[in-house]
Amino acid sequence: MKTSPSVTSDVASEGVPASHESAGRIRPSWLQRLRVQLERTGMLLVLALLVIVFAVNQPAFLNIDNLFSILQAVSIVALLGIGVTVTLAAGGFDLSVGSLAASAQMAASYVLIVWHGNALEAVAACLVLGIAAGLFNGLLITRLRVPDQLATLGTLFLLAGLQLIPTGGRSLATGTILPDGTETTGVFPDAFLALGRLRLFDVVPLPVVVLLVLTVVACVVMETTRWGRVIYAIGGNETAARLAGAPTARYRVAAYVASGVIASLGGVLIAARVGRGDVSAGHSMLLDAVASALVGYAVWGAKRPNVFGTVVGAVFVGVLLNGLTMLNAPYYMQDFIKGVLLVGALAFTFSVGRGTESHA
Repeated sequence: MKTSPSVTSDVASEGVPASHESAGRIRPSWLQRLRVQLERTGMLLVLALLVIVFAVNQPAFLNIDNLFSILQAVSIVALLGIGVTVTLAAGGFDLSVGSLAASAQMAASYVLIVWHGNALEAVAACLVLGIAAGLFNGLLITRLRVPDQLATLGTLFLLAGLQLIPTGGRSLATGTILPDGTETTGVFPDAFLALGRLRLFDVVPLPVVVLLVLTVVACVVMETTRWGRVIYAIGGNETAARLAGAPTARYRVAAYVASGVIASLGGVLIAARVGRGDVSAGHSMLLDAVASALVGYAVWGAKRPNVFGTVVGAVFVGVLLNGLTMLNAPYYMQDFIKGVLLVGALAFTFSVGRGTESHA
């Protein structure tokens, strides 16, 4: 008899040792409790320590405008990271988010500059592109059985090349000469530019508000709804989830569509902030987005993909780079320092967690 999809929520709890219940009756020592707290808060403590160090050495770091500038700088990376997180939770890995964001901002620019469209049409075009790319990835993976990384890597290159064709590899702005010899005459309307440049109460950038809203929605969906529980069940054991009655292929396609839509929204914000179609924008954000999603495993002791941890990871990277810049650290040292701190923080968090498990 076919089991209801709600049963798949039980799959996510597979792998709990049989002795878990009896072990829970043993009162943990103060050292074990300390280890648990360090595992849960390790990344947050490192982030707080970074803020203190930068604030002591450069008091302007805590200026409200600078803090919101950091959040604005990481908002798009965090959005892309949320998309990656959703696919990681489903047992996949979307490597195409950077190229999709870049293609979306070029698509928005093309609608506005070449086709003389309005802001709503430009946003709609980007979202349609995100849905199409997500469906393409999902169908490659579920129907043609292409491994996730290979399918999305192929889409990465496909989109990276596709966005260059309409403009002959040129960035797109008013007055750009297209390959057919025509000159573009459209402009970016104020309503569209406001998406990337407007500050609520002259303080809070609109992209930060978008990130906050999407973070709350994604956390609620992934952590409290059946859809989120099934996604995690598929990522934990796809075969068990399928045997429990979950339509795993449809859920995995939905995860990639969600990732595509979020990445295309990031592309909209890039175009609105830059004010032109930049052929070099977006691609470099992939590594930071993936890093944020993976750092999220260590936040609050989750040890699994989670939206809140991803956003914390993006903020961690943003705070680090902003602080190093304010302290005039050489640009060629920043990536090295970022890597050292990330590796150190993750090694500390996971080694503490391993110690906790060994004493359980």
